[in-house]
Formats: sequence, C-alpha cells, structure tokens
Amino acid sequence: MDFRTRISIPTSDFQLNHSTRMMLLGSCFSENIGNKLLENKFRVKINPFGIVYNPLSVAAVVNRLLFKKNFNENDLVFHNDVYQSFLHHSSFSHPDKTRCLQSISESFSNAAEFIRETDIFLITFGTAYVYKLKSTGKVVANCHKFPADTFIRERLSVEEIVKEWSEIIRAISTRNPTAKFIFTVSPIRHWKDGAHENQISKSILHLAIEQLQKMFTSALSYFPAYEILLDELRDYRFFAEDMMHPSSVAVDYIWDRFCETYFSKETMDINSEWQKIQQALNHRPLNHNTELHQRFQHQILQKLIDFQANYPQINCEVEINKLMVDIKGNYKS
Repeated sequence: MDFRTRISIPTSDFQLNHSTRMMLLGSCFSENIGNKLLENKFRVKINPFGIVYNPLSVAAVVNRLLFKKNFNENDLVFHNDVYQSFLHHSSFSHPDKTRCLQSISESFSNAAEFIRETDIFLITFGTAYVYKLKSTGKVVANCHKFPADTFIRERLSVEEIVKEWSEIIRAISTRNPTAKFIFTVSPIRHWKDGAHENQISKSILHLAIEQLQKMFTSALSYFPAYEILLDELRDYRFFAEDMMHPSSVAVDYIWDRFCETYFSKETMDINSEWQKIQQALNHRPLNHNTELHQRFQHQILQKLIDFQANYPQINCEVEINKLMVDIKGNYKS
C-alpha cells in the first residue's frame, strides 16, 4: 500500500545536459536547484541580483540584462549606514558606495554576457504581492527595512503578470529562438501575508504560468516543485525548523524528480560519476602527511584528469589545480 500521492510529471520534450547554459532567477527555490546544478558541474548563473520574489522584479532583472542597462550611483539609496539598490538583495549592500556599486557592476557584467547565450531560463515565482515606492510608483525587489510608509503594498493580477512575461519571453525568443523556459512556483509559504492571502497569491502565480504555457506551448514548461512538497511529501518532517522552507531531504527529493524530468540516463550517469569524485575530494584525513593519503590524492587527481578528458564540456580546472597545490604542499611538509 502506498501512503502518499505521487505527483505525475509529464516527460519533457527537451533535455538538459552539461553543455546547456542555464540561468535561474527568482525566489530562494531557484537557489536550491541552482546550487544542485552547480554541485554537479552544470553551466549555470544563479540570481545575479540576488534572490527576487515577485514576477515584476524578476522581469525587471531580465530586462536590464537583455538591454545591458548597467547601474550607476543614481540607482543606489543610503539607509541604515549602507548603500543599496532596490532591485538587489541585501548581500550587495555595503557602507562604501564604490564597493557596493563595484559588486553590483561585476555581477551585472558577467550575467549580461551569460544571458546572450543562455539556453534555458528557470524562473521561480514566490509571491504575487509587490511593494511600490510611493515616490516613484516603481516596484522594488527588496524593501531593505525602509519604513513601511515608504511603500504601497499591492497584489498583482494574473493579467499584469502575463502581460509583463509574455513581452519578456518574446524579447528573449527574438534573440534566441531555441531558448526554453521552465517555470515553477516556490513551495515556500509567505506566512507574513497570512494563510489565506498566501493561498490567493500562489493561485495567481499558478494561473499566470498556465496562461503563459498556452501562449508559448513549445517553449515553456512547468515543473511542479510546489505540488511535490505540499501534496506529495506533505509532512512537517520535510520542512526546516521554521516550518516554511523545505528541509535538505525535501530539496534532495525535489532535485531527484527534476533529474528524472529533464536529464537523460547519460547525464545522470555523468552526475553519479562526478559525485563519487566530489565525495573523495571532500574527504578529510586525520593526517595529511602519510604515504597512504598521498597515494589517495594522486589517484583522485588521475580520476579528475580522466573525467575532464572523457567529458571536455565539463570544466574541472579549479579542482585539478587545487588538488595539485595540496599535493605539492604535502611534499614540502
């Protein structure tokens, strides 16, 4: 007897591999999947402006990257002794204006180059609620603990989201007709909105994505991360201590379902081979100077070199160089 309802996910008509260039944008669920992709040596760019929750702010990020509209000091605000941008996560904030702008510009430049050749966009919507600056009417991605009366809180409609994102998808498709889009709704509940309001918000996001699917049938798919956590796993043991975010076990499970949906057997075999090497690289011996450990390091180095030769689309230079430095350091000591 099966004591759970397993979510049925249609087989994807396109597959991802280690040559695919992917950009992940949106809520922290994008970070969860993005980090899994990074761990498995995929070519990804994750949230170059930091975590973004609402659809209009995610669209604003894409627009600025597409049209290479970089940031200058006029885009910064000063509050609580730091400079920051309303379109960036607080991780970019800094007491020094120059360093804040430098961090923003470096991330922007890398992402603006990357987006030109991106094959897959994985977009995660977190909430349909937005905050608009009273002074300009612009939607912000992050309120940065400004006083509440600085903003007007509104709930987006399905039509507003569809209008904005249909334009974004067309703009990307004009530049890259083969680009694909994977949309998800974050399973993380925005409890500050209230239980009922959170449900309405998530429903709006689902309806908007459904309309976009109908408009862009061949380019857009939906991955049911929301349904997997809340309907298939459906237990507080799959949540973190805050009872809102998925636990590491839940993230691993959703990652497995993602792999089943978008990876070929060959890609999953490569992942398995890499994970064994990664596990060996993470091994921490009691004594680095033994002959046994040095033989072990040479074996792992050879496996890395062989892996790189077998899969030239995967870059292992960082791991190879680091291990060579460690080996030389052991010999000196």
